Amino acid sequence: MTIEFSNAKIYVLNHKEDFRDRILSWYQWERRTMPWREEPLPYYIWLSEIMLQQTRVDTVIPYFHRFIGKYPDIRALAESDTEELMKYWEGLGYYNRVRNLRSTAIHLVENHEGRLPETYEELIRLKGIGEYTAGAIASEAFGEKVPAVDGNVYRVMARLLGVKEDIKERKTQKLLKEAVRDLLPDQQVGDFNQGLIEVGALICIPNGSPRCGLCPVKKYCIAFEEEIQDEIPRKKKAKEKKVEERTVLLLEHEGTYAIRKRPDGKLLGGLYEFPHEEGFYVKEEVEELVKEMDLVPLSIEPLKDKKFLFTHIEWKLKAYHIKVEKPGEMMLFEPRETIREKYTLATAFREYLEKLDEENQQTFL
Repeated sequence: MTIEFSNAKIYVLNHKEDFRDRILSWYQWERRTMPWREEPLPYYIWLSEIMLQQTRVDTVIPYFHRFIGKYPDIRALAESDTEELMKYWEGLGYYNRVRNLRSTAIHLVENHEGRLPETYEELIRLKGIGEYTAGAIASEAFGEKVPAVDGNVYRVMARLLGVKEDIKERKTQKLLKEAVRDLLPDQQVGDFNQGLIEVGALICIPNGSPRCGLCPVKKYCIAFEEEIQDEIPRKKKAKEKKVEERTVLLLEHEGTYAIRKRPDGKLLGGLYEFPHEEGFYVKEEVEELVKEMDLVPLSIEPLKDKKFLFTHIEWKLKAYHIKVEKPGEMMLFEPRETIREKYTLATAFREYLEKLDEENQQTFL
């Protein structure tokens, strides 16, 4: 690591009491209201941290309320029906998260009397709980003096200490995490961790220039002093996403639509989808494809092209609304309302379901 990093770290550590006080005081007055902060039960903190992975706070809050209304504690989660549980997660995506939640809840009921363990070392052994989540639960729920370092904190600490190395590198993250560990207070450690996260979310923001004038610790920030805030953190250029073209078939028979379940163990495994095929098909090819499914097409209407982004893949979607004479014996046809209420439709296909209402057809075509 750079000499500047060492000097900056020493400077902050020499003033760490003031640094802590500034973070804690700012957090007390400026933190956002979140249900798991107002009632910091271990289960709530765990659930919220899993929901917040790859998802914005504003999106998570209504899902959180709905979820705990149905599954108010770990035992209720452990006893949940898998299909119904997936429905309560629908729209958040990354469905392995909720599968791991249920699996861990069952383990906790069977081995820990339905309670989360109170130490970082025990928490990190649980399925679906990584270093950050274990640190968040241990510090916020149980007051253990451990760091909870997410992307916000890596960014804050990199700017604070003037770190110009790639913050995606493991060795860089390790050093930044150790810097946070050295700054942790003996009391209010959960608030301190959340304070650093909140500074990253509201002030030392990921996109656009940081709002340095509002920062409670700018007097200790190397990037602010040297006016290199927009140059830090440095990241390697992300790999280009693999692009896949697919043709989606919205097969309709008298107000019912064909859906199928994706195989477990694959992308979107266990979720439902509208039938689709790899590649782009023109109208004449779609007609032949439908006939091969032992269906008789009555009309075929092209729909607006769409795209859907996964972490490493981009789907380009061309879709057709196809009315058929009768449902196939090997395919599941259900009304729109039944699909909405009963089946967990993969997010890539949910917008098609919403647009199928005849009254909205003009906005869809």
